[in-house]
Amino acid sequence: MSFPFPDPPTALSLADARRSLSVTRSSVAELSTKIDAAEAALAQVVRESQYVISELQIEKQMLEKQLLDTMAYLSPIRTLPQELLRNIFMWCFEEHPCCAWVLAGVCPAWRALALKMPRLWSKIRLLTTQHASADTIRLWLERSGDTVPLDIEIFLRVSTKSSASESTSQRRRRRSLSPSPSPPPWPMSFAHNPAVPAHYVIPHTPISPTGLAILPPPQTPIILPPSPGGPHDTWLSAHHHSSERPSRSSLHWGHIAIYYLAEQMHRWERFIFRFDKHFTSMGALKSINGDAPLMKEFEVSSAEAAFYPEWQWLPNASANATLVLPKLETLTLQYTPFKWSSPMLRSNLHSLNLRALPTAHLPLDRILFIIANNPALESLTLHFQGVLPPILPLAPTTLPLLKTFHIGGHYILSQLVDSLSLPVLDSLTLDIEAREPIEDTISSLLARSSNPPLTHLSVAYGSSSGSSTFYYGPSGIVISWTTLLLELGGLESLYIGGTPLEPLLMALGVPDDDNNGMTAWACPKLKALGMRNCHAHSEGVVKLVQMVEARNPAQSNGGSTSASMVGGVTPVRLKTLELYDCASLGQDVVEWLKSRVEEVVCTEPEYER
Repeated sequence: MSFPFPDPPTALSLADARRSLSVTRSSVAELSTKIDAAEAALAQVVRESQYVISELQIEKQMLEKQLLDTMAYLSPIRTLPQELLRNIFMWCFEEHPCCAWVLAGVCPAWRALALKMPRLWSKIRLLTTQHASADTIRLWLERSGDTVPLDIEIFLRVSTKSSASESTSQRRRRRSLSPSPSPPPWPMSFAHNPAVPAHYVIPHTPISPTGLAILPPPQTPIILPPSPGGPHDTWLSAHHHSSERPSRSSLHWGHIAIYYLAEQMHRWERFIFRFDKHFTSMGALKSINGDAPLMKEFEVSSAEAAFYPEWQWLPNASANATLVLPKLETLTLQYTPFKWSSPMLRSNLHSLNLRALPTAHLPLDRILFIIANNPALESLTLHFQGVLPPILPLAPTTLPLLKTFHIGGHYILSQLVDSLSLPVLDSLTLDIEAREPIEDTISSLLARSSNPPLTHLSVAYGSSSGSSTFYYGPSGIVISWTTLLLELGGLESLYIGGTPLEPLLMALGVPDDDNNGMTAWACPKLKALGMRNCHAHSEGVVKLVQMVEARNPAQSNGGSTSASMVGGVTPVRLKTLELYDCASLGQDVVEWLKSRVEEVVCTEPEYER
């Protein structure tokens, strides 16, 4: 559009421009008014349409809910008799002990039925902290009724400010290690179940940065119940993460929880309580006292040693006390106080696991007294850091049913082993602070027991104190592997710690009178070999490769290749090889080992990292 006025302007053109400017402004104002009116009309139409859509959506939701309700009403499960539904609930219960919390949350009818089934609430599986509500236990017990036997497993994580503080160098060093480089920090029986629990009711609990926890084995999906006090309750105190001072709930958690549990001792069938650290209200365990006519298994275990007074609780009952424990078969007490003369330790047990406090110093004959009073033992685990010489002479003791024997701690315990005869022994673990060649103790035990069918042997392997505890002189914990290993023809797994690497590997290699003095294959059935803190010299890696090459020759294209036959015996192939802090192998050697052995785990010595 061309400009209508001449240039330069004249008086007449300026007057025309002023008139045109006035007309244009009026037109712009008029158009703006029309636009505003049109936009307002459009907004009104949109509002009305949105309102109509909203009403239609509400109506649709109501119809969809009605549709779902009708479909649910027509569902075949509604016609299922309650007796069959009860059976289905019980099948779920057998696989998932905590399923009652989920079943009770499905619908009012299922909740009512679940609350009428005390058996459904009879297995308590709880991983918690002392900051969580102890009312969870009360609610669980109330729903289990008054007569149903109780199967209780409670695992308490005790969080402390010191455990949360860790230096950057410590974290960096831990990240650099391979998986499972060292024995677990908790006692023996804890080490069998180190995985994260999966079928336990778990209030929201933070995991300690140090990784210390006492955990049950995984089985089924995690079940999270509602907070027992209502929807606005929280599992943890608000001060749990921020305050350095313990909350009031944490100070009294043990007294509340154990009070509820001890009231139901007459219904205990299994009672397992484990905790990873000393906690404020731990004295509440003293209230575990009295009769438990249904109890088959009892365990109170700590992963950390601490000082305890002599509580007057069930394991500390006097020798003359009358305890009603007719069905007790399994007893585990780890880093908790007990008396050697307690009637609880004279209950004809089938499984006994005792890890004494460091401050406890028992004469050796009294430890033997505990064993002799349980002749039906099938599994025995003992660990005593402090042991006194025997007061009375040690009497020879035979345990005709014992298959699993673990013993560790003070060197005097080797005299205890020398007093035992175990004719059906299958698994032997020795973590004794040896002062003499441990091979004599093992050989004498086997000979005295008429050479039982031993398939597992572990010597100085589980100790966290390092090889120095077990290394005495140039030959280590075993003087002659030749003599010992020839006696173990049925051995399938061997785990050794704190011994020179080369003699052990030579003894397990090809029999050769000139090199290793062996006339037959040592342990021809050996499938698993583990070594920890076994110091190696220059030939250590070479001997390792030679041993694996002899037992696990290279696979041929047409199938497996067997090792050479000596004296009509061919050894089986190794399936598991573990070396922790033994020698610096090199990545090429590790890859070669993995090509010959199914499972290989290696960590380098600490001074090499």
